[in-house]
Amino acid sequence: MSMFCYQCEQTARGEGCNAFGVCGKDPDTAALQDLLVHAAKGVSQYAHRARKLGASERAVDVGVVEALFSTVTNVNFDPERVADVIRRTAALRDRAKEIYEAACRELGKAPEVPGGPAAWVPADSTDDLIKQGEEIGIETRLNALGPDVTGLQELLTYGLKGSAAYVDHAQILGVEDDSVYAFFHEALDFLAGDPSDVDALVGMCLRSGEVNLRVMELLDAANTGVYGNPEPTPVRITPVKGKAILVSGHDLKDLDELLKQTAGTGINVYTHGEMLPCHGYPELKRHPHLVGNYGGAWQDQRKEFDAFPGPILMTTNCIQKPKESYKDRIFTCGLVAWPGVAHISDRNFKPVIDAALAADGFPETVTPEKTILVGFGHAAVLGVADKVIEAVKAGKLRHFFLVGGCDGAKPGRNYYTEFAQAVPEDCVILTLACGKYRFNKLEFGDIGGIPRLLDIGQCNDAYSAIKIAQALAEAFECGVNDLPLSMILSWYEQKAVTILLTLLAIGIKDIRLGPSLPAFVTPPVLNVLVEKFNLAPITTAEADLKACLGA
Repeated sequence: MSMFCYQCEQTARGEGCNAFGVCGKDPDTAALQDLLVHAAKGVSQYAHRARKLGASERAVDVGVVEALFSTVTNVNFDPERVADVIRRTAALRDRAKEIYEAACRELGKAPEVPGGPAAWVPADSTDDLIKQGEEIGIETRLNALGPDVTGLQELLTYGLKGSAAYVDHAQILGVEDDSVYAFFHEALDFLAGDPSDVDALVGMCLRSGEVNLRVMELLDAANTGVYGNPEPTPVRITPVKGKAILVSGHDLKDLDELLKQTAGTGINVYTHGEMLPCHGYPELKRHPHLVGNYGGAWQDQRKEFDAFPGPILMTTNCIQKPKESYKDRIFTCGLVAWPGVAHISDRNFKPVIDAALAADGFPETVTPEKTILVGFGHAAVLGVADKVIEAVKAGKLRHFFLVGGCDGAKPGRNYYTEFAQAVPEDCVILTLACGKYRFNKLEFGDIGGIPRLLDIGQCNDAYSAIKIAQALAEAFECGVNDLPLSMILSWYEQKAVTILLTLLAIGIKDIRLGPSLPAFVTPPVLNVLVEKFNLAPITTAEADLKACLGA
């Protein structure tokens, strides 16, 4: 069975995976995920129309978000679980139709009967759902609409997928905005009509970026509202003697609940990957058994998880195919799934705790202790803004570089290490997401007490970077693009896509993006982005650094 997927940076040959996903996704799962996006469009066709009549239902809104998040790279690899989500989404479509038609009756209005995804009828068996997915896949649109239009449709789709991940994290913590749900339905309804107008597609992509800025603001408010503003915090990166659990992914609530359930058990909890920034949150770091961070970015997990002497909990995307040597001690929760891997429901982590108690744990504490510094969210950085501004005006701090984003295994990412190492000593590096692991264990020193490497947080904490840039621009009475600030970004999956769209939507120019450009962005579309935003692919660390510094 063939497939086609080009939603991530590591796509085969830089063109698209057509036999088996580089991420580990099989053709069945790929077809089902395409069908799930199709089903979500059908829900939104009715939900968008209902909303225009003043009718909505939260279960429908959240269901669409969860459907999109389930299709993000490295989230759900289990065909049967994806099929179940498809069936639930089809039921939500029927519910959205009921809401819309009831609103029409109340207003004495004849209801529309949308076609396409809204009229789709789910097959009874998983095998037949797979066949339906194959019929509506990307290749069908590529053949009918061509690569430029299809690529723009996918750019919008991937932006929505990435934003859905952040919406889901925020709503789990009780923070929502109805206008965000409204936009999701509007955008998916727009996509359901197979739009081919390039200007309209580009405009909707930029609108999705604007909305994602609001989404990241909501998630920031959710995380800081529950767990406090991140504080500069040294994080141990050497093991401590004792039983251990490793937590990877992104979800703060999952970590919080695990820490509460492991209190007093003698089990130490370590973060991995994008969970590293959790150590900066006051309400999380107050747990003494949150002892440190283990390992690096997601793409090294097969080696690192194999060596970890305890169970691993995957809280959101970033899971890879587990090795048999640890498959019986890795657990998933939330929307994450892998066939044959135990899944935790309702945050009851007893199976993980039991596995930790049965495992060997670390035999000794490694000395000397080594640490790295995290916790430089916008509140922490702006709290010392006067020192930063003074250093700039005194000529002690020449330039800021935002070097970060998604990491990955594809060759070429050593560029980011080389770039960070080449940044002059009178410049500061801001970093975020798992791209930081390329250089965050190196020594960079400080400028007048200001660390030269400031870890802002997870990928969604691009919001903090934007807040910091806007505050500096205000202080220097200039535009953000006039600041001594350069953005050198790496991308891998759809959350990086939505962040890029956000940066473009708010007018940020001269972004350098790598290690390779998205396969779904064709040369004509790229030319538009280059002309309007001066978006550029990375070249060499030396050449790009000279260009940024005007040397």
